[in-house]
Amino acid sequence: MLWQPPADVRANSHIGRYWSWLEQRLGRRFADYQELWRWSVDDPGTFWASVWEYFDVKHSRGYELSISDDPMPDTRWFTGALLNYAENALQGEDDAVALRGSSQTRPDSTLTYAELRDAVARAQRALAGLGVERSDRVAAVVPNIPEAVILFLAAASLGAVFCSCAPEFGPQAILDRLRQIEPAVLVGVDGYRFRGTDIDRGDDLRHLADALPSVRHIVVIGYLGSARRPGHLAWDELLAAQPGGEPSFEQVDADHPLFILFSSGTTGVPKAIVHGHGRIVVEHQKALSLHHEVGPGDVMFAYATTSWVVWNLAVSTLLRGATLVCFDGDPTWPDDHTWWAEIARWKATNVIVGAALISKSMAAGIRPGEKFDLSAVRVISATGSTLTADVFQWVYEHVSTTLQLRSGSGGTDVCTSFIGSCLALPVVAGEIACAQLGVAIDSFDENGTPVRDTPGELVVTKPMPSMPVFLWGDTSDKKLYRETYFATYPGIWRHGDWLTITSRGTFQLTGRSDATLNRGGIRLGTAEFYRVLDPIPDITDSVIVHLEGGHDTTGHLLLIIATSASTADQSALRKSIRTLIKTQLSPRHIPDEIWFVNALPRTLTGKRLEVPIKRMLAGRTPEESVSLGSITNPHAINEVLEIRTRRAEQEQNQLGGTR
Repeated sequence: MLWQPPADVRANSHIGRYWSWLEQRLGRRFADYQELWRWSVDDPGTFWASVWEYFDVKHSRGYELSISDDPMPDTRWFTGALLNYAENALQGEDDAVALRGSSQTRPDSTLTYAELRDAVARAQRALAGLGVERSDRVAAVVPNIPEAVILFLAAASLGAVFCSCAPEFGPQAILDRLRQIEPAVLVGVDGYRFRGTDIDRGDDLRHLADALPSVRHIVVIGYLGSARRPGHLAWDELLAAQPGGEPSFEQVDADHPLFILFSSGTTGVPKAIVHGHGRIVVEHQKALSLHHEVGPGDVMFAYATTSWVVWNLAVSTLLRGATLVCFDGDPTWPDDHTWWAEIARWKATNVIVGAALISKSMAAGIRPGEKFDLSAVRVISATGSTLTADVFQWVYEHVSTTLQLRSGSGGTDVCTSFIGSCLALPVVAGEIACAQLGVAIDSFDENGTPVRDTPGELVVTKPMPSMPVFLWGDTSDKKLYRETYFATYPGIWRHGDWLTITSRGTFQLTGRSDATLNRGGIRLGTAEFYRVLDPIPDITDSVIVHLEGGHDTTGHLLLIIATSASTADQSALRKSIRTLIKTQLSPRHIPDEIWFVNALPRTLTGKRLEVPIKRMLAGRTPEESVSLGSITNPHAINEVLEIRTRRAEQEQNQLGGTR
């Protein structure tokens, strides 16, 4: 156990104050968090009604029913209510800081809530002047800068639907997403600076608009300072021409589309996932206050591009009246201290980052707690991948002993976490502390039976408000929606992750269930391999896949290691890897083949490409396996294809054996 809740947690935390308020409101007591959670999923109507009331959701008409009796995915939320997300996000005190802009492209900037409301009002009127109406789509190809937040809130205030892509996405990856939703207006930056190099995007915007017949106007944010192209409207000029003041807010129902998020595209064309105004307001109020401990006076630093769901969650910091730091740049440039320096200089109280970024700091051997004043940080939330026990230890040894390190997992599909922590629970190395309130999570075997202390399918057995309203382009009976999430267990959400629920009620993720490694009936998740491999100094990245066939019915395990080790050292490294897997995991899971490469591709949010690499090794083309514009190091795919070629040659020559 690495950290214990403070003795006064019930009096001096958001979760504690809600807990006490709820007990008084209901006239009953909850002995511990587990009992509180159990009530929240057993009586979801009362729980979500309490969230609406406690956080004083701003609305023009109240709801008749907090949750309908309709089964997933047809459950309706807060029926009858009229509200607007942007109105709820712009309630902060006039002189409180709403946004800090921190960029490797231009100087810092600051907006108070009064200034943010004024900017949103101008952007709202500019969009309306361009003909944007309720339910129109407004698409943005922008980095994590204040203008992205302003544009999103302006679109939401009109009842228009927002979607965004990071400008580092390739043109085809952007088109794969935006073509589906037919945006009326395209807003983008003229370029950006990455690791000291200027990258011009002006022509790309023109080409995107040419390929999107629905786009009526192109608006360019002069971020890099490139020359404006003919036909492009200037963001600054559009806003300057509008009167400021207070924005108006189109009143919409809870299900009205707020924004569209896209799945990663690593297994096909990205799905366009629609989230609703009222649903996101209540979910994000709950998640950010009761689990992330964000409130007025706090400063949120979240490293996320506008293509990652973490960005959408981070923007909801504004629902809490807190300050959001919009950081754009490479968090490890010019060195691995950069993002820690950002946290220190903005005195961030709450941090959300990918687990891989924390692991990278540990691997670099840095000691942020010695170099920077991180005393303001109360909570660090790691997401995107599994946070291993040794990384937990490193944070408490070399960052801070007083903060709470929170590992969690959720998804773009629900725009929140299923599992995480809260300030009332301790930190145990390598474990996720709890299911979030209102999340009826379980782990099922292949027969739909709950399992404990062994991996199973992560499922959600009752509705959550932030489950998608629908998938864009789906049929009226939600055929794709049902096939995606409810085909395996009828009426039960299957997320696709491999989850262990311990008998103590804590959680461990062991990878994607579609990448599970089954040898002789013993199943291991891929994350279990990476926990063994990642600490090895000579390994910079790795991917393990299970190929059907091979020499027997157990299939074939193929491990690819990215390393800078010399050819001579690779032999010793191969032997060391096999020994570690045999002794720490299972003798049955010693890889049949180990291949070495210089680098491996990942998604832009840092996730391993297990399924796409498996598909390529099985013979599919890269284009059939993954959206190339949505990955880093696309050139590294050539090394995967080289492995495929050499394996085919070995088979043809009947060489056999293992690498």
